[in-house]
Amino acid sequence: MPQVEMSLPNEPARAGWFSRAEAWLDERGKAAWIAAMVLGFIAFWPVGLGLLFYMIWSKKMFKGSCAAKRALQGHPIRAQGQHFRSSGNTAFDAYKAETLRRLEEEQENFEAFLERLRDAKDKAEFDQFMQDRAKRVQDTDDDAEQS
Repeated sequence: MPQVEMSLPNEPARAGWFSRAEAWLDERGKAAWIAAMVLGFIAFWPVGLGLLFYMIWSKKMFKGSCAAKRALQGHPIRAQGQHFRSSGNTAFDAYKAETLRRLEEEQENFEAFLERLRDAKDKAEFDQFMQDRAKRVQDTDDDAEQS
């Protein structure tokens, strides 16, 4: 019976076991790399340490390929421009646009409120500092007059 060699996409048919294992883990994502590292530490700690160093060296540990970033890339609302994919229902799209506009307005109002609150707190702290300073200067002057 002829032996059929299976290869992964973008991998040569005669790739070594390390390349095949790397491609297999890459297909499954960062969680597979972390699981392999943990299993390596459990089986024989130098293997786990080697995988950790390889992940850091090859930037697989910090690569921006996590599921959350992928989900955000496909998100219909874009950051600055309020462009969103139409659902096909104009009434819903109008409601959605109005709700998003209202939420943005509320967010801006809330951020302005927080800024005013921070400013008021800073002013109160500064006024307290100036009162304490004036009191210390007055106490020092009173002590100098008594001596």
